[in-house]
Order: sequence, then structure tokens, then C-alpha cells
Amino acid sequence: MSEKQNEENHEHSNQLAEKIKDSARQIWLAGLGAYTKAEEDAGKIFDKLVKEGEEIENKTRGAVGKRIRAVEDTVGEVKDKATGTWDKLEGLFDQRVSAALKRLGIPNHTEIEDLLQQIDDLKQRVNTLEKEKSDR
Repeated sequence: MSEKQNEENHEHSNQLAEKIKDSARQIWLAGLGAYTKAEEDAGKIFDKLVKEGEEIENKTRGAVGKRIRAVEDTVGEVKDKATGTWDKLEGLFDQRVSAALKRLGIPNHTEIEDLLQQIDDLKQRVNTLEKEKSDR
């Protein structure tokens, strides 16, 4: 090989090496740009997912709150009905017991109070009569 041909080969090798180096740098820069873009997009996507999650949480919380209030209302209604039914049963029981005691001839509370008052009145009259008798 001649020296001129040797120089041309060397020049050609240098040009090829430079092209490969430029190409490798462009690939590196493209990869770096893709990574940066992906990182930016990932941040935006993450923020968007967080926002959507918050919206779903708020909707769910509202729906759950409505359900809880509905259940509380239903429980309150059932409690009121049960209390009313219990009061009715208690009243019926009292009436039946009073009727049974009356049939047996056992006086009720009011009748006993009246009798006690009559006894007190009679005691006073007896005391008054005894005092009048002793004064004579």
C-alpha cells in the first residue's frame, strides 16, 4: 500500500469513527430526552391519578355518609316503634293486672289511699269525742 492510500484509509477510518461517535452521542441525547420526558409525564400522570383518587374518595365518603344517615334514621324509627309498642304492652299489662286484682277484691292504690284518709278522719273524730267526754 502506498502512503497516500494509507492516509486515505486513515482519514476514512477517522471520519467513520467521528460519525459513529456523533451517532452514539445522538442516541445518548435521545435516550436522555426520552427519560426526562417520561419523568415529566410520570409526574403529571401521578398527580392526575392522585386527583382522581381524591374525587372518588369524596364521592364514596358522600355515598357512605348518606347510607349511614339512612341506617340511623331507620334505627331511630324502629326504636320509636319498639318503644311505642312497649308502652302499649305496659299499659295493657297494667290494665289486666288491675282488672284481675279487682275481681279478687283487692283494692288498688287509690282505694287504699282513700281508706287511709278515712281512718285518719275517724281517728280525729274519736279523739275529739274523747276530749269532749273527758271535759264533762
